[in-house]
Parts: sequence; structure tokens; C-alpha cells
Amino acid sequence: MKAAHSIDKPLHWVGSSKKDLLVFPDEVVADVGYALGVVQQGGTPPSAKHWKGEGAGVLEIVEGHRGDTFRAVYTIRFAQAIYVLHCFQKKSPCGIRTASTDVELIHERLKLAKADYEVRYAKKS
Repeated sequence: MKAAHSIDKPLHWVGSSKKDLLVFPDEVVADVGYALGVVQQGGTPPSAKHWKGEGAGVLEIVEGHRGDTFRAVYTIRFAQAIYVLHCFQKKSPCGIRTASTDVELIHERLKLAKADYEVRYAKKS
């Protein structure tokens, strides 16, 4: 039984982010799932770093597996919930830069998360 003070924040998946995560290798799915559990409990997993481009409160979990890099981008900007914005395998055509399609998708899904949060939690705060 959990202590009363360690209430997990709900986790919401935006767009196809959960479906996208579930096609990753099993070890990556397990590691990302564990890391998101840490986030839900108010912690910051060691594999998390700030996502550049959206400002504070948007982070990414980075997992390496057999030479590939997998990412799960999420936001902690909202007081009552965590939103997973995008899960993808890093396949940048230009070295270390993330593909612009992924960057744009994260930007759009952050807007969707904000709209969902306002509807879902506005009445409860």
C-alpha cells in the first residue's frame, strides 16, 4: 500500500505516442515505462534531459539500444498531470539534430496537451 503523500500524477498520452512507444524493443519499453513512473511520483529519472525548443517543463527520456537511440518526450508543465507528447526513434538525417518533423509534432502536441488539460482539470482546481 502506498503512503498517502506519494500520490502518482496521472499520465496522458497525446496522439499516437503510446502506440509509437509500444513498437520499440521490449527493453526500451520497460526502461521508458519505469522512467515515466519515476516522473509520475515527482522524480526526475537519470535518463531524462531538457528538451530544447519548448522551454521549461518539457523533457525527454533518452534510451540507447543496440546502437539506436529512442526518445520519449513529455511535459511536467501542468500541476495535476504528466503528458507524453511523442515517442520516436532518433533517425536524424543531419547528425545530432532531431528531424524537423519530430520537433514540429512535439510543438503541436504540446498545444493539444494544454487544451486537454484545461478541459480535463479546469473545473477541479
